[in-house]
Amino acid sequence: MRVIVLDDAIQISNEAAEIIIKQVNKKRDSVIGFATGASPVETYKRIIESYEKGEVTLKHITTFNLDEYVGLDRENVNSYYYFMKDNLFGKTDVDFEKVNFLSGQIDNIDEECARYSAKIRESGGIDIQILGIGTNGHIGFNEPSDNFADGPFAVKLTQSTIDANSKYFEAVGDKMPEYALTMGIGDIMRAKRIILIATGKSKAEAIKKLVEGEVTPACPASILKLHADVTVFVDKDSASLLGDR
Repeated sequence: MRVIVLDDAIQISNEAAEIIIKQVNKKRDSVIGFATGASPVETYKRIIESYEKGEVTLKHITTFNLDEYVGLDRENVNSYYYFMKDNLFGKTDVDFEKVNFLSGQIDNIDEECARYSAKIRESGGIDIQILGIGTNGHIGFNEPSDNFADGPFAVKLTQSTIDANSKYFEAVGDKMPEYALTMGIGDIMRAKRIILIATGKSKAEAIKKLVEGEVTPACPASILKLHADVTVFVDKDSASLLGDR
């Protein structure tokens, strides 16, 4: 696991975006796993800028997103589908026929999770998976637990996650869902390459546990230490509790 400490989110976004752009230019039909939340937004802006300059095309890629809230339709402003459309897909030439999401409005959750996992396998697997990290060490919505889940599943969100994300729902007068569907740890670990982005002091404890702690489902991100190709981009604030680097 490579840990790269940079000054700020702008530097991180430039480095992370360059990796993704190089991957897509090398293999135009790459399979990219995308994440939502504040951490990757600047990276997506850099990708959009490169697309607008004619430096990359995304029309041949296949995408899989980590997670989606249960009960939200795609056009809800707080759905992760809407987030990706607003922050990347709708501003590039991504082919929406190749965009894959777990559905938050499905009657049979087990069937939906099995479908999604099979679709990832049928695509040939994820070439690059982008991750953020929660203050409690979650990746995707794999919350601290007694075990690592393999495939997609429904999860009851922890209070710390609800506290961190509820502001987005309150801004539009909605109540945040208590459940989400997420890729499992196994899905994430089968990606060929993983990029994790973290910024801000609120992530410092989680980054310390990821980098210096033991591998445990109590900190789901810690399992990334067992992956062969992981790059962790952190700013000085999120790296503030790490030993000398």
